[in-house]
Amino acid sequence: MENAWRAAYRHPVDWSTDFPPLSMAALFDDAAAKAGQKPLIDFMGRHYSYAETLDGANRVAAGLAALGYGKGDRIGLFLPNVPHYLAAYYGILKLGATVVNFSPLYTVAELTHQVADSGTKLLFTLSAKALLPTALEVLETSALERLVVGSVAGALPTGKSILYRLFKQAEVAARPSDPRIMAFSKLIHNRGRFAKPEIAPEDDVALIQYTGGTTGTPKGAMLTHQNLSANARQVNAIDPHPGAEDRILGVLPLFHVFANTCVLNRTVVNGGCIVMLPRFNAQQALEAVSRARVTAIPGVPTMYQALLDHPNLAKTDFSRLRVCISGGAPLPAELKAKFEAATGAKLIEGYGLSESAGVVSANPYEAPGKSGTIGQPIPATDVRLVDKEDPNRPAPEGEPGEIVIAGPQIMKGYWNRPDADAGVFVTDAAGRRWLRTGDVGQIDGDGFVAIVDRLKDMISVGGFKVFPSQIEELLYKHPAVKETLVIGVPDPYRGEQPRAYVTLNEGAEADGGALRDWLNPQLGKHERVDEVVVRLTMPKTMIGKLSRKDLIAEVLPKG
Repeated sequence: MENAWRAAYRHPVDWSTDFPPLSMAALFDDAAAKAGQKPLIDFMGRHYSYAETLDGANRVAAGLAALGYGKGDRIGLFLPNVPHYLAAYYGILKLGATVVNFSPLYTVAELTHQVADSGTKLLFTLSAKALLPTALEVLETSALERLVVGSVAGALPTGKSILYRLFKQAEVAARPSDPRIMAFSKLIHNRGRFAKPEIAPEDDVALIQYTGGTTGTPKGAMLTHQNLSANARQVNAIDPHPGAEDRILGVLPLFHVFANTCVLNRTVVNGGCIVMLPRFNAQQALEAVSRARVTAIPGVPTMYQALLDHPNLAKTDFSRLRVCISGGAPLPAELKAKFEAATGAKLIEGYGLSESAGVVSANPYEAPGKSGTIGQPIPATDVRLVDKEDPNRPAPEGEPGEIVIAGPQIMKGYWNRPDADAGVFVTDAAGRRWLRTGDVGQIDGDGFVAIVDRLKDMISVGGFKVFPSQIEELLYKHPAVKETLVIGVPDPYRGEQPRAYVTLNEGAEADGGALRDWLNPQLGKHERVDEVVVRLTMPKTMIGKLSRKDLIAEVLPKG
């Protein structure tokens, strides 16, 4: 039977746990009422309590309402990890408006496109040279109406704030005198009173989260209040120690869906504290772990590798660290073992998408997991396999299939893209809607899911399908290999040929020819690579995971 695995469920709550409809405004108000003066944010040593952050969110909502904004308006966050993000994020949601997340790394063209696509009317940013000039240019060339500009120095502890003003002026951009541009401090100069809207959690869109754009133009996933609040509660439910000391390292960018659920909303549900850093820096992260006695670190595999590689690793106090959650890319077994040995903490792998509000499955925190899998579905989440060629049919018994998902965290649809919705959802005979992931996987008898590859990444070699991840898994077993990606390159006879790209561990010596000769005898004839190319660096996405798309764009001729 399809659901026989539930008897082997290893998460600490029943799979059938219910997550009733809940708005994000109510979620935050409830958490602040319980936590009160407990710290929600530790920003470089300055603490902001739940009560202070709630007051800031109410003032943001009141300030936006005074400017004429309200329910359904799209309001953008063009921010790194700073306290302003939380006040703006929850303030927008309390007003019934829709948050639109934008990466601080976006170019003018990227930001302009997504502002126009989403219909964003107002944008929050900082007076940093890395951000404000881009936002100003978009203000001039798009339908964007206003900017609200915050100051990093104002969010720091007093001593650090003074030093920032003295020594980092070169990083600060002047805020022009323009009626369309308002200081964050002025926006929140009010009593925090506004008319609270009626929010329908399962219908009203809380967040437009743009996909990574693996192929084609990024699309905006519409995540409702219930999508976000359910996923935060689902992730919190799989923690075997609810209410235990909870200080989570917030270095994953909050604009990304992984951090939005696992760092921000999940921590709020649990009344925990976010030890926040503006960006990932291995030395600063290790220092924060020791200083703040961090108990959990969500990250991507390249981040854990960077921590292992840093000379300060041995000096770091990991005594309070319980669990680290890896997502965004496959977690090599060798990296998992090394990190666990070095820190004494459990490193578990999970899985999710923008379209699923963040998380679909995870290995259990304490019960035995299965290395090389993305774990079991989190509570209230169904996972099935469908035929790779026809998603309306189940996958053949015992064969890999495309992973499809149903649950309370699955998006409402793509913003203004009914054409894309038609291709990403399938409806079963009972009328239930399932999200197609584009990932090919297998599910064992205990309900653990293993991803074989992405449909779009498969390499076609003379009619045979080759999965890059299977070749990459072998390469990671070589002691010299640190990172690897395998792509298909054009071949006049067979259509495509696998080619591997690697970086090496520090001090390791291996050339491409030797690696190829070691690898190919372990592969089927159609899987063998024509080359192993040794590189100094590998292209990565904005959250630090290896980017196959960017590697292909870099090494393959256009057209």
